[in-house]
Amino acid sequence: MTLPQEKYCSAEDFYAIPEDIRAELINGEIVYMAAPSRLHQEISGELYFAIKSYIKEKGGKCRVFAAPFDVQLKKGEDTVLEPDICVICDTDKLTKHGCLGAPDWIVEIASPSNPSYDYITKLNLYHNAGVREYWIVEPQNETVYVYDMDGDEFSLKAYTFHDIIKPGIYEDLFIHFSEFDLGE
Repeated sequence: MTLPQEKYCSAEDFYAIPEDIRAELINGEIVYMAAPSRLHQEISGELYFAIKSYIKEKGGKCRVFAAPFDVQLKKGEDTVLEPDICVICDTDKLTKHGCLGAPDWIVEIASPSNPSYDYITKLNLYHNAGVREYWIVEPQNETVYVYDMDGDEFSLKAYTFHDIIKPGIYEDLFIHFSEFDLGE
């Protein structure tokens, strides 16, 4: 949901907003966000744990972050997003605010109230910035859409929570949504 604002907001202005306000900045416009649902948080926690455990076990250099964590896709642009999960392999992109530059892998857990936000707005922003892989998880219909965006074009594959999904950025990580404890 976008609430009216009186002026264009720069990334610098955005970073001055109190930390307890959930919002993103898209082309100078603040987009306020509601708190996520319990199921959203459980999926996010399970994914974060699986990815973090894998990186730690392999001694990898990549870092994984869960929201709230700010990602400014390009320096000088007034767009700051808050992906639900992001994996950053170039640690030089980490700043005091979060990440400056495209993460390697982003996961968004879709909200039923505004699906076009993840499927159109963020998809295009992430692709144009150079994100290599983008997942949209839909808890309502237990579907995961995987966009391989490594290159000029991107491909899309759809999975269910019963499938085993291999992230393209790793050779031997497999995500088993069916093994997640979602407290249903």
